[in-house]
Amino acid sequence: MRAYILKRIGLGLVVVLGVVLVTFVIARLVPGDPAVAWVGLHATPREIQQARHTLGLDRPLYAQIVTYVKGVASGNWGTSIHTKRPVLSDIGSRAAASLELVVTAMLLALALGIPLGLVSARWHGRLPDLLVRLGAVVGVSMPTFWMAMILQLVFFQRLGLLPVAGEYDPSVAYLNPLVLYTHVPVIDALLNGNWPMLQSSLTHLVMPAVVVAAYPMAVIARMVRASILDSLGEDHIRMVRALGFSERAVFGRFALKSTLNPVLAVTALVFAYSLASTFLVEAIFDWPGLGMYAADSIRSLDTPAIIGVTLLVALVYVGSNLIVDIAQAIIDPRIRLN
Repeated sequence: MRAYILKRIGLGLVVVLGVVLVTFVIARLVPGDPAVAWVGLHATPREIQQARHTLGLDRPLYAQIVTYVKGVASGNWGTSIHTKRPVLSDIGSRAAASLELVVTAMLLALALGIPLGLVSARWHGRLPDLLVRLGAVVGVSMPTFWMAMILQLVFFQRLGLLPVAGEYDPSVAYLNPLVLYTHVPVIDALLNGNWPMLQSSLTHLVMPAVVVAAYPMAVIARMVRASILDSLGEDHIRMVRALGFSERAVFGRFALKSTLNPVLAVTALVFAYSLASTFLVEAIFDWPGLGMYAADSIRSLDTPAIIGVTLLVALVYVGSNLIVDIAQAIIDPRIRLN
């Protein structure tokens, strides 16, 4: 088991290093000069040259890459050109909002996707199956920005049930100040017993979480359905049916267990995908997370920040898959031999 884990960690580090190298080279090759963004458009050539020296842009590309990799290993992810603050500090202040959104969306996706997949497999070829499959196709194919605008139009403009943007209502925060512990308003409001802020945070979280959850929920539902249908022809399921167990028990107690490994794997992938694809959702709902930070960094040609966000997403991908690989190896020891 130890050798298996070390092997997976080594492969993950290779993937992260490859992502950093490719992103670094692409960021350096795109048109524009980060030194100009650092000193401003009206800077003199001398000031621009000095900025290039300060940022290390006058050094060969391979030397810049080596310096950056050494800095990443020591916890120095560079300085943001846009904010003039350490990139790691900026990411730390923005990551909480994105994680709040993505974790909530994933919990919602699992809570709905697994039962929907089970229902679809249980009534295979009937109306419930067709409805679930249709909903899964819509969830996978509909653009996130389109779904976000539809929800805003219906639940904010037409019905007035949910707020349109932000993490919470500023007026509620002014009347009920929130003491920050985790920088996640829902958790901090619970810790403080600040019920008006908790209500405001939850209502602001609903629409963006539903939009982010749509794709993972559809993928999980389809994965559960396919896994259950594949397992129905296996010997242990036929034996269970021969013993007289009800169809509810066959699907809910036995067939559903076979979906554990694939659901774990797909959950890790869609979690990292959701974290990387919240750019438009955060922009539409004015959500102060990594997506808005990355969008601002791209607009200002902030190379260190762009690479920092890419590195974080790569680490999340690798970490999620590593956790799933270990969990699957514990559940099924045969996996360790691969």
